[in-house]
Order: sequence, then C-alpha cells, then structure tokens
Amino acid sequence: MISSNTNSRRNIYLILLMKSLIVLITVIVLDLIIGSILKTFYFRQTSGEGYHTTYSIEKTDADLLIFGSSTAIHNYVPETFKKRMNISAYNVGRDGISVFYDYAILKTILKRYSPKVIILDFDPEEFKKDQESYDRLSCLLPYYKKYPEIQRIVDLKSPYEKYKLLSNIYPYNSSIFTIAIGNTEYNKTRRGDINGYVPINTIWNDPIRDSNTFLNYPADSNKIKTYKCFIEDCIRAKVELYIVASPLFIKPDYENNSITIGKAIADKYHVKFLDYSKDSVFLNSPKFFADVSHLNDDGAVEYSNTVSEKILSWENATNGINQKTK
Repeated sequence: MISSNTNSRRNIYLILLMKSLIVLITVIVLDLIIGSILKTFYFRQTSGEGYHTTYSIEKTDADLLIFGSSTAIHNYVPETFKKRMNISAYNVGRDGISVFYDYAILKTILKRYSPKVIILDFDPEEFKKDQESYDRLSCLLPYYKKYPEIQRIVDLKSPYEKYKLLSNIYPYNSSIFTIAIGNTEYNKTRRGDINGYVPINTIWNDPIRDSNTFLNYPADSNKIKTYKCFIEDCIRAKVELYIVASPLFIKPDYENNSITIGKAIADKYHVKFLDYSKDSVFLNSPKFFADVSHLNDDGAVEYSNTVSEKILSWENATNGINQKTK
C-alpha cells in the first residue's frame, strides 16, 4: 500500500514536471518566433526614430555628423553645413536622449569610418542626474547583440539588463506601435526629416522665460565620464570635434551647472566649446524660436550658418598657422 502511494506521488511529480517542461519549451519557442518577427519588421522600417537610429549606426558616411537630443535634430540643418563647408553632412540626433546615446552611436560609427567633423550639441541639462536618461537607453536594445561596443553603455540601464536580453521579445516590447508605424508611409508625411534634421515651422509668441529652470542640481558622474569618453574617442580617431550649446529663449541671469562643467572638461582636452545659450542675437530675435529650447526652421538655418561660419573661421586660422610653421 505504501509502495502504491509512493508510485502515485512520483507519477504526479512526473506529470507536473512534464507539464512545466512543455510550458517552458512553449514559452521559449514563442519568444523565438515572436522576437524574430519583431526583429524583422524593426529593421525593415523606412521611417521614424528606429529607422533613423539604424541608418545612423549602419549606413551614414557623411563627412560631418551632428550629435545630440531634440535641440540637435531641430536646430542644425545639414544642408546649410554642406553648402557653407562644402562637405556632406547628416544629423544623427534623437529626441529625448542623453550623452549615453550619443556615445553609443559614436562607437558604432567609428567602427565603420572616421568622419572629418563632429558637432556635439550640448544639452542645457546634459549632466543632470535623472532616471529618465537611463530608461531611454531602451531605444538601443534592438542593437545590443549585434554591436558589442554598445553593451557596456546599455548595461547602465539596470544591473539586470543583460539577463532580460536573453529574451528575444524584450528588445522590442516597448516599440511594437512604432514598428508598425515605421513600416508605413505615415511617419514620412507626419514627421519627415531632411538628412536627420526635423524642421519646426511655428513661432514662439510668449515672453522670454525666467531662468529658474537651471537651479543647481546634482551632476551624474556616469554622464560626465561618458562625455569625456566621447571626446577621447574623437581625438583618438582624429576627428575634429566641436561642442556647441544651442540658443535658449531664457533670461540670461543664471549660471548653468552643466555648461560650466562641460566647457571646463573641453578646455582640458583642447576641444572647442561654443556657447550660444545666452547669445544676444538670438535672445533679441524671438521670431527664430519655436519654444524656449528649440529654434524654428528660420532660426535653425540662421543658427547653422552662424555655427558653420565659426567653424570655418577656426579652420582657416588653424590652416594659416600650419602653413606658417611648415
């Protein structure tokens, strides 16, 4: 009787084990199938932010690249730099990202080729410590396995990221809607970009904003370290790097913590840092702004002309010095 009960319990355990294995195998198979489908459609996108990131990582070969967040994609017109500097240009910026994203994209690009010039648009809160900067690294998850050089950066998102990425669905689970839209023509008409530049055609009509936005905040040591790595990699690749802070329609009676730190670091590396955040030309021209942080299309063209002219003047001065010393 005891033996019969023991055998019965064993049979129950075996059945439970078999059912658990079947469930596990089903989950793994579904993860592989669904993940494979999502991956296929993600990399088939012909528009939108996902496509733009893929193009930046895998295809652009422009001589001049513009890095940064929303102020990069809305303020820097590649066509203007192309005309003024006589070189090809592309804007690899992306909305809402930080220097973490910039550095990841830089590393993938430098593995393929070395651009002649890089402009890093410096966000007014570049070194602000906030969780959102880490959360937004999720946009790089589809590239994690293919590009080992970005893994250390993506791992900053959380200590468990490498384990989550054992799943084939996880890299795309927050992008299903954008993948669907990116495989249609909708994004091209809704938010078309011109070599990465996205124009804004509105004019800011409100008064100049008070400067209480830039109160002191704790700096993120990971961001500062990544910023230094960005500079070092450009120097190592012999890329001419310019770090530029865009105009702001904010009263200039403040000290910006990030800009102060960023400029000091750039100076140590002998890298040019252009600060237009308090530039009087733009402060006196509200017609150039779409909002307090972004230029409209007219402002972006004017600003791109200003920046390209400054870069050309530096290059001409450097060439002149080099010629005299030869």
